[in-house]
Amino acid sequence: MKIKLFISTVLLSFFTISAFAQCGSNHKRVKSAYHERHHDIVNIASNNHDFTTLVAAVKVAGLVETLQGDGPFTVFAPTNTAFDKLPEGTVKSLLEPAAKDQLTKILTYHVVAGEFKAKDVIAAINASGGSFTIKTVSGDKLVATMNGNSVILKDENGGVSAVTKTDLDASNGVIHVIDSLVLPK
Repeated sequence: MKIKLFISTVLLSFFTISAFAQCGSNHKRVKSAYHERHHDIVNIASNNHDFTTLVAAVKVAGLVETLQGDGPFTVFAPTNTAFDKLPEGTVKSLLEPAAKDQLTKILTYHVVAGEFKAKDVIAAINASGGSFTIKTVSGDKLVATMNGNSVILKDENGGVSAVTKTDLDASNGVIHVIDSLVLPK
């Protein structure tokens, strides 16, 4: 009797695991389809507490629809802590309606047309002799270099920002987290 119960338990476990495995593969397809429709760059940033200032700025600048568009885009996304590094009162003044053009210029300086994963950025830096110039959506340029294993972005004013997290995949591109804002001239 114990042997029959043991065999029944083993068979039931095997079929249950097989059923879950099949559901898991279907789940990936469903999740992928959901991801394609609902996890654009703005949605991912909106669901991350480290980007509340960035999301507020994107809304004020009127860039939500653009960054929810087809893309693909690569966004170097500054965290709340990155915004906190600005002089006191700067963020508040940038979020005023009168500063919309300046805010838009700053935000689009953090966006590149096309999807460039970390490996692509590093390959471009290495292929260019250690320094790669990136044209941003604002029409301005960033210079990417390596410092050890970290990608460093240098803005047109000489300010630098380190990429702290890479390859947050979105349905319309990729997000790389940076620790400071980069500012155009």
